[in-house]
Amino acid sequence: MATAEARPAAPIDGVFFLAAEDARGAIHAYIARLAHQRRASAHTVAAYARDLSAFFGFLGDHLGQPATLADLGALTLADFRSYLARRREDGLAATSLARELSALRGLFRDLARSGVVSNAAIGLVRTPKRPHALPKPLGESEAGDVLADIGNWQEEPWIAARDTAVITLLYGCGLRISEALNLTRAEAPTGSSLRVLGKGRKERVVPVLPAVQAAVAEYVRLCPFAGGPDDPLFVGARGKKLQAAIVQGQMRKVRRALNLPETATPHALRHSFATHLLSAGGDLRAIQELLGHASLSTTQRYTEVDAARLRSVYQDAHPRARS
Repeated sequence: MATAEARPAAPIDGVFFLAAEDARGAIHAYIARLAHQRRASAHTVAAYARDLSAFFGFLGDHLGQPATLADLGALTLADFRSYLARRREDGLAATSLARELSALRGLFRDLARSGVVSNAAIGLVRTPKRPHALPKPLGESEAGDVLADIGNWQEEPWIAARDTAVITLLYGCGLRISEALNLTRAEAPTGSSLRVLGKGRKERVVPVLPAVQAAVAEYVRLCPFAGGPDDPLFVGARGKKLQAAIVQGQMRKVRRALNLPETATPHALRHSFATHLLSAGGDLRAIQELLGHASLSTTQRYTEVDAARLRSVYQDAHPRARS
């Protein structure tokens, strides 16, 4: 195998790669395309960069030198399997292994398309089987309790109104927390509909309930930071963009106070939005559009949740089930 240049690996977007110079250049180009051409979220780009860093760290040990492009082209199925085995020993779950394999496939696909290097072995690696995990929504009364209690944990009235508005938006419109926190002042959902920029920069339009409009309007009225139309709608105590960790921390306080399970997170409110719509007779295709799911199969998970809930009701309520 080719001998790699023995000089320190340079960081790419803050992540270090133990790789030869030609390989580092290819990685950098792939990550740039992922961010700008494929419009992947910052979270996805950062996760893929970390995954690739782990892979090249493994290759440095496995090959005895920083990997070159020639090394990447010569990797065998056994090499890739050795990497996955090492990561399992590191304690990674099947879902994390699947994501790391996705990052690797993306890199090798990019290398092949660019005519840099080709390796057919990566296509023979089987994706680790993921556990079939259902979404864990809150019950309707539990969601109502969260909305009623979330504002009770802040002394400043405007911050209490902010937390109420964010949580009401997640449950009332089915938004991801990142989608809510990325809204600008000009995009404040005070009308009957809201245009949301979701994963992959895919736009969707969701209806806005009067309760959501009222919660957001009250927050805007009380917020001491006026801001311009392009400034963040939801801000922290110092007027900077509100961070997801703050909302997650407030949700932890609420779930402890209400004795809710650990799965009662801000994202569970999005699950609750979908499940409660489905329980009320909502059309699955319409719910898919409201959630911004690219595939109907992703939305269909909620039918299993609803079926499980109905079985539970049946077991608890039907006279024959209790006999």
